[in-house]
Amino acid sequence: MKKAVCLLSGGLDSSVALAIAKFEGYEIYALTFFYNQKHSRELESAKKIARYFKVKEHKILNIPLNEIGISALTDRNVEIPTKKNYNEIKRKKEIPPTYVPSRNIIFLSYALAYAETLDADAIFIGVNQIDYSNYPDCRKEFIQKFQEVAKIGTKRGIEGKEIEIKTPLINLKKAEIIRKGFSLKVPFELTWSCYKGKEKACGKCESCVLRLKGFEEVGLEDPLEYEI
Repeated sequence: MKKAVCLLSGGLDSSVALAIAKFEGYEIYALTFFYNQKHSRELESAKKIARYFKVKEHKILNIPLNEIGISALTDRNVEIPTKKNYNEIKRKKEIPPTYVPSRNIIFLSYALAYAETLDADAIFIGVNQIDYSNYPDCRKEFIQKFQEVAKIGTKRGIEGKEIEIKTPLINLKKAEIIRKGFSLKVPFELTWSCYKGKEKACGKCESCVLRLKGFEEVGLEDPLEYEI
């Protein structure tokens, strides 16, 4: 069976990307990172999603990105913006403070090493450049350049067995991602998207706003509980 490493945060997008890999017939090796973010709710969701889809293996790696970079997701002194703040940021076309410096470069590098070790054919990552937060490492241009790195910087690439970086959600709106997830029976009630790790999702951070907007456009109720 062909193998794939799936980057699984426990969020909506990464869960749908994993489901797509499963549907395409890959044996799944899930890879999750605890990078010293402010909460671990996503990690618990990642464990549940991995169990639900019966992945072959699920690794959780600790990388203290808070020690080398500043982000609202890792630094308790940096406030997570609400919808109002994000609207202003988007108007100015700024990269928001929730950006974690070089996060996807780091995650994909680990995934590439893992995939080489497994002799896997693909890496699935749930990046999206339509309904997203202006993060530079979620764009198609970035993925294309990293694909070049995978080709010229690995043993498999040099030998002509390039590991493909697959981004099945890259050009989909959030509503389209949700529809795809429903068709693949993704248990959205097990996922977690909120930047805050409280008992209920805040409904005010951009991740919550995009998720709620997606469910509204689909005409379905989000199974998560929200504070609003």
